[in-house]
Amino acid sequence: MTEQLELFDITIIGGGPAGMYAAFYSGMRDMKTKLIDAKEELGGRMLIYPEKMIWDVGGVTPILCEKLVDQLIQQARTFDPTIVFGQQITGLERQEDGTYILTAATGELHWTRTVLLAIGRGILRMAKLELEGAERYEVSNLHYTVQELEPFRGKRVLISGGGNSAVDWANELEPIASQVTVVHRRDQFGGLEKNVLRMKHSSVNVLTPYEVSQLYSGNGHSVEQVTIRHIESGETQQLDVDAVIVNHGLKADFSGIRDWGLDMDEWNVFVGPKLNTNLPGIFSAGDFAAYDSKITFIAGAFTDAALAVNSAKLYLDPEAPSMAYVSSHNERFKEKNKALGVVEE
Repeated sequence: MTEQLELFDITIIGGGPAGMYAAFYSGMRDMKTKLIDAKEELGGRMLIYPEKMIWDVGGVTPILCEKLVDQLIQQARTFDPTIVFGQQITGLERQEDGTYILTAATGELHWTRTVLLAIGRGILRMAKLELEGAERYEVSNLHYTVQELEPFRGKRVLISGGGNSAVDWANELEPIASQVTVVHRRDQFGGLEKNVLRMKHSSVNVLTPYEVSQLYSGNGHSVEQVTIRHIESGETQQLDVDAVIVNHGLKADFSGIRDWGLDMDEWNVFVGPKLNTNLPGIFSAGDFAAYDSKITFIAGAFTDAALAVNSAKLYLDPEAPSMAYVSSHNERFKEKNKALGVVEE
């Protein structure tokens, strides 16, 4: 089976921030690296909110998410890892020599000595608005994500949902739209407390506990009015709208990974202090990895990635240094520094 396959030291599954940084850091550790993503582009969950400002990455001033993704991609390619797009990994088979064969849903095979699972919440699919006929408006003014803010300028926007994204979108759109209304089934919001308070003290019209119960269209092509229903009393009211944004969460698809024998719950794999799973040679980083004192910021994903790669390196070579040398002393950067015109003393 392995005769025609190229063997890699580490295969990273998932191209979000953890996977991209792992691809970079494994290069620092002189590991032959492959990164596989089910999508046709890198970025992971960050692709959902390209215009969101990111404030919490160390040493990086506030930056648009899409710009941060671009910089992470550039960094991930520093040591020329093999990157494979459009393949969702479903199968895992351990060989007699301890290596693994990974199988994609499309049938392609990948041979690797270690595996790093950086799959976040799996293949994420937006939870759709479960109302009859809602899908017909998805090509006009019913949205499940916000790619650009400008199209909503001067419009009456209704947001259904109460998670981080719903709160963020409300705050971002409040100075642009003519009116923003947020409808949520619960009185409590899942967003960061500071952002929730900002939304509630702005001109955003917050209606709880309500849900969208019906959509109306006069022209048959776009939503012009919605009916919302009070969860407890059943009372209804109509709202005129120009656009509807739905944020009802995400559904995760981990495909065949659930059948590998990993110690998992619904959303995560449980890892040890070295980011090791219960299977030998398989590690995890980022949102998929669960452990005590977990930090779910993007910055935390970078730390996870480095720890997991270090563990994979030591798994392959117990005599290797426990971590990569810092960039100022790392031999792998000498030629790259010369290319940048940096003269080292």
